[in-house]
Amino acid sequence: MFKKILVPTDGSALATSAATTAAQLAKSQGAEVIGVYVIDPFPYIGIGDASAAGLQAYMSEARNAAGQALDAIGKACAAEGVKFSGDTIERNVVYEGILETAKAEDCDLIVMASHGRQGVKALILGSVAQKVLTHAPVPVLVAKG
Repeated sequence: MFKKILVPTDGSALATSAATTAAQLAKSQGAEVIGVYVIDPFPYIGIGDASAAGLQAYMSEARNAAGQALDAIGKACAAEGVKFSGDTIERNVVYEGILETAKAEDCDLIVMASHGRQGVKALILGSVAQKVLTHAPVPVLVAKG
């Protein structure tokens, strides 16, 4: 039924748990897993050499974190014998980056974690999972940790 499963990650233990769920589901469906890590753009606050150095340091750290997060998904997929590819993208709005990737990769399912915030925290912080659920053109499986 599913051929390409998108797994967004922020590198958290919950995201890694969702990746394990996605890998097991992919194995049962004969599907492949696509991982995505969305980097927030560098908060540009000035001009000159200091900003250039700050941008370089920021992007280096962000790409390192993305690599580690995507490696965790890759390991979960390897354990299940599932094909995996990962990508790092830069977007201002995380959920939009997830949805763009789902469309660009022609994914037919999104499996993601939810931190399960409730009450005022959920209202103030919003929820990437909630926004993906609301706007996704494909089914979304939310794995709660």
